Parts: sequence; structure tokens; C-alpha cells
Amino acid sequence: MAQVEVTVNGREYLVACEDGEEEHLLELADYLNRSVTELVQSIGQVGEARLMLMAGLLIADELFDSRNSITKLESDVTSTKSAGDKAAGEVVDAANTVIDRMASRLDNIAERLQSA
Repeated sequence: MAQVEVTVNGREYLVACEDGEEEHLLELADYLNRSVTELVQSIGQVGEARLMLMAGLLIADELFDSRNSITKLESDVTSTKSAGDKAAGEVVDAANTVIDRMASRLDNIAERLQSA
């Protein structure tokens, strides 16, 4: 098991992770640190625990917004697919109608040729 030293709000923390996950953990810690830094810039130092709580809530809010966006996009894809399937069915029906008319006309022509 690997250990990575991360820095958040100027404080260093030693965090354990699975081997090979070090880079990902550093990216996550950097993201958290940027969130905390933005908070400090907007509201000042209000205590480590409160900053971490507020940063966690902001990140959770981003996560929820992302999940809602994904759900909406999935719904849009499903609707679009249904509309596409319906349109494809209508095209097939229209093509079948045209083919049936053509077949009927060909039958009529064949009958007239046999009669002549």
C-alpha cells in the first residue's frame, strides 16, 4: 500500500492509497485544495474543520449537479432514440406503401400485356 503526502490549505497530510493510485489521489487533493483556497479568498480563514466542511459541501453540490446533468442527458438520449425508432418505423411503413403501390401497378401492367 502506497502513501502520498498531500497539501491542503497549507497543511500536509500523509494519506494511504492502493499502489498505482498515487497520481489520482494527488489530483483529488489538488482539486480539494483549490476549492479550499477559493473559500479562503472569499470568506477568509474560518477554521480548518469549517473550511473542509464547506469545501466538501461545494464539491458534493458539483457532484449532484453533474449527476443530474447525466440523468437528463440519458433521458434525452432515450427520447431521441425513441423518436428515431418511431421515425425509422414510419419510413419503413412509407416505403412498404410505395412498394405495394408499385407492385400493384406492375401487376396491372402485366395483366394488360397478357391481354394484348
